[in-house]
Amino acid sequence: MTYDQSLNYIHSLNKFGINPGLERIQALCAAVGNPQDKLKFVHIAGTNGKGSTSTMVAGALKSSGKKTALFTSPFVTDFRERICVDGEMVDKELFAQVVTELEPVVSQLASCDMQPTEFEVITAAAFMIFERSGCEVCVLEVGLGGRLDSTNVISTPLVSVIASISLDHTAILGDTVELIAAEKCGIIKDGGKTVCYPVQPESVENIIRKTCTEKNNIFIKPDTEMIKGIVNGIDGVSFKYCDVDYKLSMSGEYQVYNAVTAIETCLLLGLDDDSIKHGIESAKVAARMEVISSSPLVLLDGGHNDDGGKAVATSIGTLLSDKRISAVIGMMADKNVDAYLECVAPLCSRITACSVADNPRTMSADELCSLASHYCDNCTAVESATDAVSLALSQIDDYDCLLVCGSLYLAGEVRMKLINYFSANP
Repeated sequence: MTYDQSLNYIHSLNKFGINPGLERIQALCAAVGNPQDKLKFVHIAGTNGKGSTSTMVAGALKSSGKKTALFTSPFVTDFRERICVDGEMVDKELFAQVVTELEPVVSQLASCDMQPTEFEVITAAAFMIFERSGCEVCVLEVGLGGRLDSTNVISTPLVSVIASISLDHTAILGDTVELIAAEKCGIIKDGGKTVCYPVQPESVENIIRKTCTEKNNIFIKPDTEMIKGIVNGIDGVSFKYCDVDYKLSMSGEYQVYNAVTAIETCLLLGLDDDSIKHGIESAKVAARMEVISSSPLVLLDGGHNDDGGKAVATSIGTLLSDKRISAVIGMMADKNVDAYLECVAPLCSRITACSVADNPRTMSADELCSLASHYCDNCTAVESATDAVSLALSQIDDYDCLLVCGSLYLAGEVRMKLINYFSANP
């Protein structure tokens, strides 16, 4: 297969949807020599912040001189963002080669009523790529949940990390944070080490602690009293932790808590202070309150659930409280859309609701506009996301900030349009 053919093949598997369970990934990996058993991992689960935390840990590992793999999901602009080695996306030829090798294995399993899902094939491909690339440590972000997620085919990792937990994917993981926490804690394995995000709900932290005791894990939680002098700005947030100064390139106070989670993970890995500091400070994640343009101010954010909405609202309230905000919002219908809008929409002077192209889960622009109008008097529905962004850009002089937010799929659809627009119109 060529790269494009391999990508089309991968995407053709999405018709099999999400099907939690480890039997298929175990069989898939066994058929290609169990590459995951030849690798070392940092395994990161959570509802929010696991992408940022993963990127920070991977950056610190790379800074320390270790050949570092990073597996994340979903991607924003380029599919290969999901599979990186030393900060670089996987080579197209290597990806195509690995997928070509996997295709007959997938067909064989399908003939035995064990059809692998898209995510399972991507996970197996990543393991093969990382093993062939000679990676020393792999930072592995869970796709969904933890216990039955295909990444959980690995044995005890160097460190398990539980990032911020809140309600999301309730139809699959459970309708309480406690049930969701129990699923996330499925990545905690016997005799390991676990780092816990420092501001979990008490009931969630209790479940994490209990699981660590049952699995004979060392439990580490960052000490929030050692966080000092948080200064949040559009271009990032600075703080001091354990008497070391940090300046993140990502905005939002919640990123401080992601950072100290990453710092404690790196300390467990035995990394030196300079490597940790450089890795933490150099980490960038697309579409997390990303500044696309400073003048005019244009922000892009893909935090699509309740806590994501709260984080956006907190950033607006802290940094843009006196600004007129024009927002383009697109959401998936299976999310708690009203809870998100309740946080974000009242802070906007204008909202253009849109749908996301080629995604059957998208909420229609009209339905989203109707919901948003409960919180903002100036709402318009434009079905096409690119048309919605074009409309907002044509009116940008009437507002202090353009905020494009909601689904990460929306961010992926319009990010390069925004970047190219401001490159052509500096």
